Amino acid sequence: MCQNDTDMEKITSQYLYSLFRHINENPNREGLSNSAKRILELNSFLYKGYERNPSEVLDSVFSDGACDEMVIVKNIEFYSMCEHHLLPFFGEISVGYIPDKRLVGISNIAELVEIFARRLQIQENLTTQIADTIMQTLNPKGTMVVCEALHLCMAMRGVQKQKARVVTSAVRGLFKRDSRTRAEFMQLISS
Repeated sequence: MCQNDTDMEKITSQYLYSLFRHINENPNREGLSNSAKRILELNSFLYKGYERNPSEVLDSVFSDGACDEMVIVKNIEFYSMCEHHLLPFFGEISVGYIPDKRLVGISNIAELVEIFARRLQIQENLTTQIADTIMQTLNPKGTMVVCEALHLCMAMRGVQKQKARVVTSAVRGLFKRDSRTRAEFMQLISS
């Protein structure tokens, strides 16, 4: 553990001690004794998306076998943390693009979703960041991203609607210009 890790554990311990006292919990009871360390480990996992450059994930491209037909990776599960309340939101993302001379490995698309999801987020930004990165890095004819998620900040607190889902989309290039292309994408991810 480096000096910075030790400092972070002390700061986290102090915060948790104050929080537990504020909610009338015993900060010294056995079940809470290692909470600071566990929270720091959890945060390293939940926010690991900051450690990687999203564009570099799409650097494994192929020109051999490239097509100009729609490529879709659908129902990519994700978990992210709301930047407003630090509560999880989670669901599925479907990504489609129409290559222009270059294909990317399909697992790289799921990895791109993971990088952006493992950051403090709002769903609207998550959706557009994925689409914009694909457009800027691969330069396809178009891309479309649809995200559907359950937000615990809406289910656990506030309006407390456990079944409400939020759907966002980002539409770029040919998908934006051609309603038939959008409709084909929506039909394929719905089946």
